[in-house]
Amino acid sequence: MINHPVRVYRSEENLAREDQLAHKIASVAVDPVEVTAEVTDMIINRIIDNASVAIASLNRGPIIAARTQALAHAPSTGGTGANVFGITEKVSPEWAAWANGVAVRELDYHDTFLAAEYSHPGDNIPPILAVAQHTGASGKDLIRGIATGYEIQVDLVKAICLHKHKIDHVAHLGPSASAGIGTLLGLDLETIFQAVGQGLHTTTATRQSRKGEISTWKAHAPAFAGKMAVEAADRAMRGQTSPVPIYEGEDGVIAWMLDGKDAAYEVPLPEDGEAKRAILDTYTKEHSAEYQAQAWIDLARKLHGEHPEATDPKNVASVLIKTSHHTHYVIGSGANDPQKYDPTASRETLDHSIPYIFTVALQDGAWHHVDSYAPERAGRADTVELWHKVTTEEDAEWTRRYHSLDIAEKAFGGSVEITLNDGTVITDEIAVADAHPLGARPFAREQYINKFRSLAAGLVDEQEIDRFIAAAENLENLGAGELEQLNIVAATGVIDQSNAPKGLF
Repeated sequence: MINHPVRVYRSEENLAREDQLAHKIASVAVDPVEVTAEVTDMIINRIIDNASVAIASLNRGPIIAARTQALAHAPSTGGTGANVFGITEKVSPEWAAWANGVAVRELDYHDTFLAAEYSHPGDNIPPILAVAQHTGASGKDLIRGIATGYEIQVDLVKAICLHKHKIDHVAHLGPSASAGIGTLLGLDLETIFQAVGQGLHTTTATRQSRKGEISTWKAHAPAFAGKMAVEAADRAMRGQTSPVPIYEGEDGVIAWMLDGKDAAYEVPLPEDGEAKRAILDTYTKEHSAEYQAQAWIDLARKLHGEHPEATDPKNVASVLIKTSHHTHYVIGSGANDPQKYDPTASRETLDHSIPYIFTVALQDGAWHHVDSYAPERAGRADTVELWHKVTTEEDAEWTRRYHSLDIAEKAFGGSVEITLNDGTVITDEIAVADAHPLGARPFAREQYINKFRSLAAGLVDEQEIDRFIAAAENLENLGAGELEQLNIVAATGVIDQSNAPKGLF
């Protein structure tokens, strides 16, 4: 890896193309280096993972709306169209990226990477896959495109913090998906450079989508970035250009949205001929909740069995969670969002409330992507009473470990102190989730398939489940035009399109 210095330049300094970050990203995208077997294996895992959570979301409001919008846009003339999860109809690729992107993100249940910024790198897959299906690409083409998408997003996330400036993390997704599409299609360096610039320029937005009363837009935000990446690639292929330099310009993203004119970053990118391995640094979710909640669900399940007395609010004086800066200030009591303690709050809000999540997992000894968020579960009197005794605080050591670049010590958990009314103090801690590569039960192919089977049960026929798994595992051998096999079709009667909401299209 090479660390590339990135700063703001005045217009008269005339920063050369090849020295611009967008150009360096494009250079990585055009590198013909082979994808390793280990990376290919993980890409297959994540295609299965994305399909799992998309299928589980098929009849949720945001997905129904996005799918209906997509169905109003027939395949465009440049290809054969792309698939939408759950149905057989094909649509234009940017709209397939939109509908599938919403389905993948809705439950907050797929992969993650956390460093200077936050991300769900699996959000790269819907737009890259949509373009691959539309253009008749092969399985190997898709693998190469996804490897690039993951690489660029993870490298940007390692180096450039967005949330500090209240910019949503999908600002790293627009460029990464644009680069991935460029690799997939074998576009030239200049075209990818322009697509990356447009992908960034059109996807910067504030983090209000993840603050206070969290709305359905939380699922739409990465889908919008993916849709913009498809459109950016299309425009660039037609010779249209982007703002230059998009990152380093004196009126660019860094100068006015991030660290300002005195900013200095070092962005790691693979050198020429170096394999794109960033996907191996990412990790998926066993539970449907914000990633920082994963370890806490596992710890709460453990405490449920070891200390059943702590599940009854009549026995508990207080619950103090000591954790990282992010967990405390974004999904903890440090956010100062009263909605995080409101039993009538939206699902999107509750899955960003560690006091709620820890309480329910502690009481139930389990976590379910639907039942744990049900209004009747959130409103249960003993849950509300215990929930309001849970607070968080930042711990410097857990913050340091959260930001560590050493995978062996990087942590997303913390410690908990449960003080009982009789003075007893129950303490425990957890560093990473059980499903993390360094956790108690790391996810491998078996776990990805089990997650898919579990979430697809009752929604997809068993024969179709088996067919999809076989197709995904055979990805390397899928020929040109065969990527529609990566779609998954719901069982008869599961999707009722006649009840879809009406709009403009």
